[in-house]
Amino acid sequence: MKLMPLHIVDHPLARHLLALLRNVDTPPEQFRSVCKSLTSIIVLEATRSLPTTPSDVQTPMKLTEASLLSRPLSVIPILRAGLGMLDPVVDLFPDVAVGYIGLERNEGTAVAHSYYCKLPHIEGTDAICLDPMLATGGSASQALSLIAVRNPTSLAMVSIVAAPEGAAKLASDHPEVNVYVAAVDEGLDARKYIVPGLGDFGDRLYGTL
Repeated sequence: MKLMPLHIVDHPLARHLLALLRNVDTPPEQFRSVCKSLTSIIVLEATRSLPTTPSDVQTPMKLTEASLLSRPLSVIPILRAGLGMLDPVVDLFPDVAVGYIGLERNEGTAVAHSYYCKLPHIEGTDAICLDPMLATGGSASQALSLIAVRNPTSLAMVSIVAAPEGAAKLASDHPEVNVYVAAVDEGLDARKYIVPGLGDFGDRLYGTL
């Protein structure tokens, strides 16, 4: 079986922003801002190979050669934490089609169940799934399955931090999916939280601690 390509975005600014997200004293308003900046860096790397079409553009000075994106893009955040990563994608790609997948983790079993799924037209697009914490990989795997059956041309997973267990889960379930993260951490604790991790991303994002 082909192994899933796992890409760690090793940029000095990405490391700096990740340190701010890890800091327990970072307040929600700064956490949200830093999340957007770091997501932008990771998404730029995740979209590096998007196909382009040659074009001509009239500048104020002369006609010149240029390149335009040749395929539509779709993005699907996993609710609720994935919403914190959505705005920078829309800012970078204003024409992106947006869908939503709601998955809620049972704190007793650490297994997620779906409570909402609203997807745009995905067939023929380059699709990106957003979820900041790739812990067990269960939620991400479920979401990727829901997206993959709609036949995107390509499918990528963008997270902030992954545990080795989550990365292995996606490698097994979705070996064709490229995964982009800022870091791969030590592992999961007894509650299936990533260590050292960032804590509960959704609670820190929305101040519901």
